Amino acid sequence: MQHLQLSSPVMAILNGTVIHPTYFLLVGIPGLGLNIHFWLALPLCFMYALATLGNLVIVLIIRIEKRLHQPMYLFLAMLSTTDLVLSSVTMPKMASLFLTGIQEIEFNVCLAQMFLIHALSAMESAVLLAMAFDRFVAICYPLRHASVLTGPTVAKIGLASLTRGFVFFFPLPFILKRLSYCQTHTVTHSFCLHQDIMKLSCTDTTVNVVYGLFIILSVMGVDSLFIGFSYVLILRAVLELSSWGAALKAFNTCISHLCAVLVFYVPLIGLSVVHRLGGPTSLLHVIMANTYLLLPPVVNPIVYGAKTKEIRSRILHIFSQGGR
Repeated sequence: MQHLQLSSPVMAILNGTVIHPTYFLLVGIPGLGLNIHFWLALPLCFMYALATLGNLVIVLIIRIEKRLHQPMYLFLAMLSTTDLVLSSVTMPKMASLFLTGIQEIEFNVCLAQMFLIHALSAMESAVLLAMAFDRFVAICYPLRHASVLTGPTVAKIGLASLTRGFVFFFPLPFILKRLSYCQTHTVTHSFCLHQDIMKLSCTDTTVNVVYGLFIILSVMGVDSLFIGFSYVLILRAVLELSSWGAALKAFNTCISHLCAVLVFYVPLIGLSVVHRLGGPTSLLHVIMANTYLLLPPVVNPIVYGAKTKEIRSRILHIFSQGGR
């Protein structure tokens, strides 16, 4: 991919040992030329507009409709807010890269984007776990649902999700700053990820590898295990219902959440596996990273808008009022 010709990155030497580049170079889709990248920017801009509009509509509907101030919808508002911020962190810079061909991203800006991507992903994982817990209580213990998931409890879960994402991933920029980057400065994605930046270092990255693996397993790994365990219990409770009609009706309330979980975790797990296997970054790495970051903010509002009756009826009402 072509980029504006600038002088070589100016090296900043800290304490006489640590070498930082002034900027990194982002890459679009490997093997595609500038013209193809330019045309790919158009669907990317459309995806960003769709993600922004869809998530904003869901958040506003839940905010305005008092009858939707229930745990399931409050968690959905948290999920949409996270997706809204995550898409804004990644898609505009990626679209700019495709449209202009300018690959440079300043060193500290890259680290800030990296932190936000990983922290927001951890927050989304926590919200998906909270939504699984909500479905578990609603189906397995319906009479206790209102007393277990009260308004203050939902607020505390949201605050805990935000805090955990910040605390676990806050060290990442600092353990990357302790490394020297004295070889290539090309980040082989359209955005900055911890694994990708770490591979550019010419110094020992053991701390980064160990801490990166630790937070992936203790955050996303634990969340995915608890979500899976919740659905085992949900499935057992559903199969024990007296009729198939009741069972299908109960399980249907989980379909939207299951779609969100699959869209988030399948690319994430695949991306983590291929990065841990080592080797140079391939087209597969890039496609999986793009799917992991770009798909959930676009798909989630569509799925929830289509499958959630209350939100769907409210959206249809808004459009019918606007058409008059």
